[in-house]
Amino acid sequence: MENKRIVPFEEGNAEMKVLLGGKGANLAEMTRAGLPVPPGFTITTDTCREYYAAGKRLPEGLEGEIATALRQLERKKGQKFGDHWNPLLVSVRSGSVLSMPGMMDTILNLGLNDATVEGLARSTGNPRFAYDCYRRLIQMFGNVVFELESYLFETKLHEVKQACHAEHDKDLNAEALQRLIKEYKEILQHKAGRPFPQDVHDQLILAVEAVFRSWNNQRAIVYRKLYSIPDEQGTAVNIQSMVFGNLGEDCGTGVLFTRNPSTGEKELYGEFLTNAQGEDVVAGIRTPLPISMLADEMPVAYQTLARVAAQLEWHYKDMQDIEFTIEKGRLYLLQTRSGKRTAQAAVKLAVQFVGEGLITPKEAVQRIEVTHLDQLLHTAIDTDAELDVIAEGLPASPGAASGLAVFDADTADEWSRAGKKVVLVSTETSPEDIHGVIAAEGVLTSRGGMTSHAAVVARGMGKPCICGCEAIQVNRGDKCFRIGDLLIKEGEQLTLDGTSGRVIRGEVRLKEPELTPESLQPLSWADEIRRLKVLTNADTPEDAAKARSFGAQGIGLCRTEHMFMSSERLPVVQAMILADGTEERAEALKPLCLCSSPILRASSRRWTDCL
Repeated sequence: MENKRIVPFEEGNAEMKVLLGGKGANLAEMTRAGLPVPPGFTITTDTCREYYAAGKRLPEGLEGEIATALRQLERKKGQKFGDHWNPLLVSVRSGSVLSMPGMMDTILNLGLNDATVEGLARSTGNPRFAYDCYRRLIQMFGNVVFELESYLFETKLHEVKQACHAEHDKDLNAEALQRLIKEYKEILQHKAGRPFPQDVHDQLILAVEAVFRSWNNQRAIVYRKLYSIPDEQGTAVNIQSMVFGNLGEDCGTGVLFTRNPSTGEKELYGEFLTNAQGEDVVAGIRTPLPISMLADEMPVAYQTLARVAAQLEWHYKDMQDIEFTIEKGRLYLLQTRSGKRTAQAAVKLAVQFVGEGLITPKEAVQRIEVTHLDQLLHTAIDTDAELDVIAEGLPASPGAASGLAVFDADTADEWSRAGKKVVLVSTETSPEDIHGVIAAEGVLTSRGGMTSHAAVVARGMGKPCICGCEAIQVNRGDKCFRIGDLLIKEGEQLTLDGTSGRVIRGEVRLKEPELTPESLQPLSWADEIRRLKVLTNADTPEDAAKARSFGAQGIGLCRTEHMFMSSERLPVVQAMILADGTEERAEALKPLCLCSSPILRASSRRWTDCL
């Protein structure tokens, strides 16, 4: 297996994470467990490193190996890649060893061209669906492979929707989508100087190279630096047969956490969209519905999803973040991984899993990161403060923060470097905005849900985030947002309450949180495991008492000079320093000998002896 560049899902397992990346290893593990995973194969992280070592060129022979793996996939699916009657379509997705949500690139619906789109329309009996997939492919291909800005395509999509009086993308009919495809092709030709490739095998090779390149895009580099992920790991590439959530109203796509990633509560938590593809949910393009509503709309699929969620959580012994698609009422799993969570949720989940017998107390302690301890001290809105609440959205990441409103990531970064606290406001965030999210105190978006990019990244950083605040109309060009007649301009003060979803005008008093008995439980487990004592630096009785209240077992460093700096002692020390002779210095120190502190009495006697 060490020398294989390509590993089919059924030949891998979770232990091969370093070679297959987290996504590929988990897809393999789920496949071996008999779960409903669309078939596919993984190009290894070793191959990515070969690509960079060769000066960003695919290793010799890889294209032939991909073609062989593709023929095996065709046999499994009963379809043929590039066929004009029953075409096989695939997704090409990244997969780093350590989770980097949204930082690298994905292309869906690959394998469509002017001929195969007709075949897809015939084989499904749904031309509107076929052309929707084709326009999505051209947009993603232009953005990922040709590196064109997404707004070029989004602007054109908005124009076509306005012309057709369509509120949502799914309201566009087949004729409108064909017109949009023509416009998208013209964008590629004009802006990239290249036509959209009609050879599906060229599409696939270009996509694989683009995903390898995305390992070193700016947002991925920033994310790796933030979370100390080694640059040399590289990414795998997962090529998987497509299933379609945009094939009709009995189809959909969504993201599910097996427990609440904000609070740690034992409940299914997530969102879904009917008649949509996965990027619509995670990119925040449409505001999705809560997962509980899936039980009413597609009860069989929901029951299957709940059962699979419990199975995956038990298997991995951790909260799982699951991406799924429902095609014609049938559930498919596209990914599972350990879900990112707030510090409060991390502690609560660790305690729960010990109580349920899934992990040991020692494993629970090891799961709590150092950054979680910092994030436990989330600020909150002072309950006595008067609030000017101007809007409410989805409480995507808890905590509270105040700052000056900014409307793009670059300004957020610039103002933060200048010492200003800022709140990043956007229609939705994309992975390119990662530096702005890092710089901001909190994030507010008008679209997207609690599993969108903004929510996941902010939650991982312990920053408050409000998503899907549809009441605000963001105008990025004019750097403002409007709520009815109220206009908020860049530089105005905002406060976000990520716990409740409230958007508040002005700066609000915040209060520090209190540690709960549950949050202290892992500390007691750590006390049973550790072999080191925890001592404190304390220079005054007040410092010592405070440290003791936090669990310090003694004083490791005490600087006696700080004891002499209290208001009643400082004049004595100053008089001793300014004294003219030995006798006068000794006389000046006598008041310290009367002090109740044994350390001070000993110190003053040593000083007197030295005189």
